[in-house]
Amino acid sequence: MLKPLFFYICVLGVVSQLIGQKQYDYPFQNPSLDVEKRIDNLLSLMTLDEKINALSTNPSVPRLGIVGTSHVEGLHGLALGGPADWGGKDKEPLPTTTFPQAYGLGETWDVDLLKRVANAEGYETRYAWQKYKRGGLVVRAPNADLARDPRWGRTEESFGEDPFLTGQLTVAFVKGLQGENPKYWQTASLMKHFLANSNEDGRTYTSSDFSERLWREYYAVPFKMGIVEGGSRAYMAAYNKVNGVPAMVHPMLKNITQNEWGQNGIICTDGGAFKLLLSDHKYYPNKYLGAAATIKAGINQFLDEYVEAVYGAISNRYLTEADIDKELRGNYRVMIKLGLLDNSEANPYSKIGINSHENPWDSKTHKDLALEATEKSIVLLKNDTKLLPLQKNKIKRIAVIGERANQVLLDWYSGTPPYTVTPLQGIKEKVNETTEVLYAKNNADGKAVTIAKQADVVIVVVGNHPTCDAGWADCPVPSHGKESVDRQSLELEEEDLVKVVHQANPNTVVVLASSFPYTINWTQGHVPSIVHMTQNSQEMGYALANVLFGEYNPAGRLTQTWVKSITDLPPLMDYDITNNRTYMYFKGEPLYAFGYGLSYTTFEYSTVETNKTVLKKNDTLEVQVTIKNKGDYDGDEVVQLYVSYPNSKVTRPQKALKAFKRVHLTKGESKTVVLQLRAKDLEYWNKNKQQFVLESGEIELQIGSASNKIKLKKTININN
Repeated sequence: MLKPLFFYICVLGVVSQLIGQKQYDYPFQNPSLDVEKRIDNLLSLMTLDEKINALSTNPSVPRLGIVGTSHVEGLHGLALGGPADWGGKDKEPLPTTTFPQAYGLGETWDVDLLKRVANAEGYETRYAWQKYKRGGLVVRAPNADLARDPRWGRTEESFGEDPFLTGQLTVAFVKGLQGENPKYWQTASLMKHFLANSNEDGRTYTSSDFSERLWREYYAVPFKMGIVEGGSRAYMAAYNKVNGVPAMVHPMLKNITQNEWGQNGIICTDGGAFKLLLSDHKYYPNKYLGAAATIKAGINQFLDEYVEAVYGAISNRYLTEADIDKELRGNYRVMIKLGLLDNSEANPYSKIGINSHENPWDSKTHKDLALEATEKSIVLLKNDTKLLPLQKNKIKRIAVIGERANQVLLDWYSGTPPYTVTPLQGIKEKVNETTEVLYAKNNADGKAVTIAKQADVVIVVVGNHPTCDAGWADCPVPSHGKESVDRQSLELEEEDLVKVVHQANPNTVVVLASSFPYTINWTQGHVPSIVHMTQNSQEMGYALANVLFGEYNPAGRLTQTWVKSITDLPPLMDYDITNNRTYMYFKGEPLYAFGYGLSYTTFEYSTVETNKTVLKKNDTLEVQVTIKNKGDYDGDEVVQLYVSYPNSKVTRPQKALKAFKRVHLTKGESKTVVLQLRAKDLEYWNKNKQQFVLESGEIELQIGSASNKIKLKKTININN
């Protein structure tokens, strides 16, 4: 009886397998099959023409029923509209939730918040793609470049100058976009721009030059964290050269990001970069050699005209079909993670938007998130006379001054928000019904001074225009900057308006709505209260009003060193940050230090304890800091842990951020904050050994509220 039974079991197994296979026209559609085997099958079915077409930003193969996905912009919200007409100049903009600029998101110092912001953006991206057939699922965000110099025109796109902070926020943003499902992604996070891309003037031909140690310890850190810790499997190569080699053909793409870090997805060029490889960099004698080198370097998506060049490379035998196959695998690994090669019910994102009746950007949840992100991004720079928060019951007349007060300005990578609230509108809605709100755009006719004299308090809103209110590569105002234009000045042109208003009424609050630092020395020296925020948020006015009137206690922190003078900076093209650049190496006295920001309340730091006195390789140290809110307002404190290396045998930063946490304390509350210090974050790159090394010896832990506001210190030992 055993033999017949065994026979029937075998037959049943074969029949079941055949039935299962009949569900799919091709093996690559089977979600249960190994990913690499699915790609093997797909590539075996594709023609050479289809493979070359798949080197674009949309690897669809219509003949095989493959609907791939292209890219969308998403630095601070999905962009399907906005000043750049993302999503198509011939289409109506699709409204999407619009958060503060990335520079402002960085100033929140809130990892959890950035993850939630990115997750909401990822949801809207998937929703728009599946419900409205708009956009794509590969999101060009976050920007993991480091803002090493405030003159950089795209400072607004960066989280800041510090590699650890930027790396942590990058990881959070990547995870938020991609979601928590172990098999499928909500969207794919494509980081940009790899590597050391922080000058606009000459970016298409200049070289960013620096040491191997700075490559490993500074410029590459956020990208590495985004890949290794965040799980990103897509990034964009930069326009510039890195130590003389154009980034898009640099050996680092394969040798480091793929072979060391495990990047096995999309590596794309920047827009038009392939043509610039020949015209501006003049790196190859013809486009056929350039195309072959680009693909062999690891590029598998072109944001450029490339088809003829690739065919020519094959005809000249500079490139083979096998070379293309090898790189195309990365595109389809990403498509598989997005669930685009199968119709599996296990994909939790495949039904987003299908039967929805309310657009997510119209929901209270996303509106509240935009408000929270904007409130948390606001930095209180000065409040010496405690003019803030304003007591609205004591104000009969308030003057609001400045063109920026009646604007919410969008930047080049913004979408179209469903609504906007200007600072003027937010203030009008916040004051008592009996309070009179006066407004003047400027002082051209003396109106600003007139209403300032009539008011109990004055709010002056000043700052840059994110698109310079001008055409591409044009910024008429010297202190303004954007993509393709670096700033020529750090001085605020509107500071003269601040001066005359303050002279008319000393109860003046300056709101600096800017995408980057300014040298506001006079304002800092004379005006009693100053706050900083970025443009772009749909909730800008409500968030600002909540802070001004004390309904939200500001706790944002600066993510960049604000110098007192442009002469404090090295030349823009000096990429060696050890030459007096960033808080880690700057020898001067800043106007505002990295990590700086005030509160309406005060916090006392009392004790610091560690769970061990010796930190070993691959270990983590717990640092416990006790703080107390001793003021009259509930509020957040951003506890920052810096490390210095007093006895290091190699050049180290004066101090470097290695842990931080934003925590909320009610008035009178004490809390023990636990920070995790990882040994791997203390290693330096040993060029001779070609590896990271943990140096034995003493290090000093410095805990405080800013890089120059250290409250507690403790020495521990490192044993490698």
